[in-house]
Amino acid sequence: MNKSVLFVVILAAALTAGLYTLPKGVVRNENKQLGGRTTQTPGSNDSHSTGANAAETDATALHEKPISADQQKKLAALKAEFAAAGSSKKVTVGEKLITLFHEINRYDSAAHYADVLAVAQPTEQNLLRAGDQYFEAYTFAVDSKKTATLGQKTREFYQQALAKNPNLLSAKANMAMTYVNTDTPMQGIMMLREVLQQDPTNELALFNLGMLSMRSNQYERAIERFRQILVTNPASRKAQFYLGVSLAEAGQKEEAKKVLAQVKQREKDPQILAAVREYELRLK
Repeated sequence: MNKSVLFVVILAAALTAGLYTLPKGVVRNENKQLGGRTTQTPGSNDSHSTGANAAETDATALHEKPISADQQKKLAALKAEFAAAGSSKKVTVGEKLITLFHEINRYDSAAHYADVLAVAQPTEQNLLRAGDQYFEAYTFAVDSKKTATLGQKTREFYQQALAKNPNLLSAKANMAMTYVNTDTPMQGIMMLREVLQQDPTNELALFNLGMLSMRSNQYERAIERFRQILVTNPASRKAQFYLGVSLAEAGQKEEAKKVLAQVKQREKDPQILAAVREYELRLK
């Protein structure tokens, strides 16, 4: 893939945050989730690698913006209130802290407070929220050790939530992606297939499998997955974009042109539009 597409593969989900929610668990930073810091294939040149690294830096910068004085003041007040709150009020204050940390893109801190609430009151809702927050922090982690730790915490809370309610399919689909960077990546694949056995139209599982297929250059399989999403959700801009990319990579030029033209009409994000334009040049 060219440099612009590498950038989009890393950032597209982050730039359309909330597309897949638990309520807060999202599919972000697909390149990171798909088993490595780059999506390049064997034989890729150094310029592709440089593009991936630059994209990674930009993705990381999305959640490292300085905290304003007003935000710092609010955080300090809420932290003090949380520390002094009794058990009956801790959840309310903790939720405010989680929301604020999320708003300022401090996902690790949001996960920490969700963790505290879930340990204190391990309800399905609290466990699920902790899993969501750790998953979000996981998708933005750069350091491999931190990635492993956050992935493990994600699994711990999702497993506890699933023990209470096995029908939390989005939690299972998110958890599956944390296995991709472990010694047992196939465990994640099997979990996604289990989700589809229970719900053949599950959008998150189909999307994740589509991205994994792209990662391994199995573009025909990716095409199939993204088409399945668009059957039940024709409005999915992400599925349409990645369908167009997969068609182009699979050599299906005419259909790729049509799909990418549709993406260009509907999409407003400049990075995705830049990638579309580059593919259109390649497909002439």
